[in-house]
Amino acid sequence: MSLEALTQALLEFRDDRNWAQFHTLRNLIVSLNLEAAELLELTQWKTDAEISSLTDRSAAHEALSDECADVLLYLLLIADKAGIDLEEAARAKLVKNGEKYPVAKSYGSHRKYSQLDE
Repeated sequence: MSLEALTQALLEFRDDRNWAQFHTLRNLIVSLNLEAAELLELTQWKTDAEISSLTDRSAAHEALSDECADVLLYLLLIADKAGIDLEEAARAKLVKNGEKYPVAKSYGSHRKYSQLDE
């Protein structure tokens, strides 16, 4: 399913429940961050090995999948509300990041673009 088709299904789901009235841009951004925090919570107090096991097919993997989906769905609602074409925005951001992080300077480095010459 494309992002556009997924967005349309999500908007239909929302509209069937008369929830658009609650979906101000501010409320959607807050909700996205709350869902991102729930995603982060899956890692709380866990070792790297335990976190890596979230990718195994298990109840933990289902929780990870659900939280990722929640983040994506809120992001789609934000983009719809703000008139952002996410596919185009992502392509444009990759170009910008390519300019800020040229391979020759950033390969294998964790440094921010402003520190690559240090």
